[in-house]
Amino acid sequence: MKKRYTSLLPLFLLVVLADFALAQDPHLAQFYAAPTFYNPAMAGVHVGKSRFVVNYREQWNSVMATTPFRTFAASFDLRQRVGRSDYFAWGMQASADFAGRSNYTRQSGALMASFLKQLAGGRYTRTSQYLVAGVQVGAGQHSINFDNLWFSSQFDLSEERVDFNAPSGEMLLNATRPYLNFNAGLLWWAIFDDNFSLYLGGAMHHLNAPSISFVDNAEPYEIPVRWLGQIGGELPLSREMSLLPGVLVMGQGPSMIAMFGSAIRYTNRDWNEVALRFGMWGNVVNDYIAPKAFSNLTVSTILEMTQWQIGISYDVNMARLAAPTNNRGALELSFIYIQPAKRREKVNCPRF
Repeated sequence: MKKRYTSLLPLFLLVVLADFALAQDPHLAQFYAAPTFYNPAMAGVHVGKSRFVVNYREQWNSVMATTPFRTFAASFDLRQRVGRSDYFAWGMQASADFAGRSNYTRQSGALMASFLKQLAGGRYTRTSQYLVAGVQVGAGQHSINFDNLWFSSQFDLSEERVDFNAPSGEMLLNATRPYLNFNAGLLWWAIFDDNFSLYLGGAMHHLNAPSISFVDNAEPYEIPVRWLGQIGGELPLSREMSLLPGVLVMGQGPSMIAMFGSAIRYTNRDWNEVALRFGMWGNVVNDYIAPKAFSNLTVSTILEMTQWQIGISYDVNMARLAAPTNNRGALELSFIYIQPAKRREKVNCPRF
């Protein structure tokens, strides 16, 4: 009897995770390497002329070996000077998230724009201070593959098996209608000296309260507003080393997550600068399953090479997820390319 109930654990996890996938937006552990994915005001906040970012995350391999959750994100943003010391930035953001055996898919794309207003500093000084406001306007759609699912009406009691050829009795759509989406954010930062900075920001996603439904003529499900706040900076330890602490707190509906930690950065201080980061980040969640639980510990490393940045991280599951997943969490990769700016177009920006 015990073995029979134990065999239901993967099914229970699948149901819980599928419900979580419907109710919550996907997230990335390397929030510092996915700037516009979290805050539209991050558009144009980099030292170059333009920036190209790609992120990939794979999760739940330990319980869903052939159908783990996968998240892809990509963005491009370009900054242009306006007036003497202000800037306008624009770009594009896209993401796709695939969850579980049903291949529950969330796709979204958006155009984004931001305005960078200088509050203090100058072109020939290290110190500077900026306030940025950004928006994203785009569309999204959810879809699901019902061919990989079965319903109670398809279970043959006499043979104790599922008859996939039997009618399901369900009137479900393979995809929701596309919906309009609107996000907005603010960011303030100050550069005090070389390797010494501070930033503070916040954003709101799904401000227009979009809704989705897989059933015709049924009351749609409203995607909850997602809010976030972030703070971080860089603290110098020596000429070659610095700390990059950061905190991001995000909530949506009944759930909330706080990601916090720090990376230590070492640079060779050469003309063709090469830098290496190693970081540890904790995750605390608050939802209807595990209130205020330390869900996982993320270990990350990043290689910086002049115009390139390559990152890799791994989540080690903790608390209630530790035993059923053997502590195996998520693998995440990030890639950033920054096109150099001309001297007159450079902006002193903080490192994230």
